[in-house]
Amino acid sequence: MWKENIGRQINLTNIAFIPVRGGSKSIPLKNIKMLAGYPLVYWTAMAANNAKCIDKVIIATDSDEIKNTVKNFNFNKVEVYDRDPDNAQDLSTTESVMLEFINKQKFNDDDNLFLIQATSPLLKTRFIDEMYEQFLSEKADSALSCVITKRFFWSEDGCSINYDYMNRPRRQDFKGVLMENGACYINSVKNILKCKNRLFGKISVYKMPEYTAAEIDEPDDFIIIEKLMEKHRND
Repeated sequence: MWKENIGRQINLTNIAFIPVRGGSKSIPLKNIKMLAGYPLVYWTAMAANNAKCIDKVIIATDSDEIKNTVKNFNFNKVEVYDRDPDNAQDLSTTESVMLEFINKQKFNDDDNLFLIQATSPLLKTRFIDEMYEQFLSEKADSALSCVITKRFFWSEDGCSINYDYMNRPRRQDFKGVLMENGACYINSVKNILKCKNRLFGKISVYKMPEYTAAEIDEPDDFIIIEKLMEKHRND
């Protein structure tokens, strides 16, 4: 268990929770489609498995094919959880499977669940450990990963949202806005049960590099992310 907490001794379990379902309309069995030589879920499972702050990695799936693929990874912290098929439908929420898992296990209230999404394979081990250190140092209730985007956003009724179009800033002068990249969230078991949400209370925002905004949603994303992985492999 993770014992070092900014000079304090604690006794809790940090669980990386990666929900992956077999059904995907856009890309069948997307979570085990090959990416840079390995199944997609391999990359986030590896990042979590190698993180110092993570005690256990849970891959929650309803698919025997995904389960067998994950078991072949041979990561020492990784376990498979048989997700209820009712929480693996197109309209099922991530929170529903998080709550299902928590309610079927024995946890301490202060144990932490790190929700990690397999569709964010640019997540690295060091990002997970740094995010947790920031979460602790800020004494936050929960945390999420974001990127700074310097895109200009508009509403459908023609209103600029995050800048004044009459005074268009130069990119180097524009602070941008924080955008969730969907890679990682941290919350305690107690908070998740209380609010039934991945986030709660005082939220720590961990900034990841801009390129990590890329996620796997469509077939072309595999091509884009493979190039990004190659470019940033030593980051």
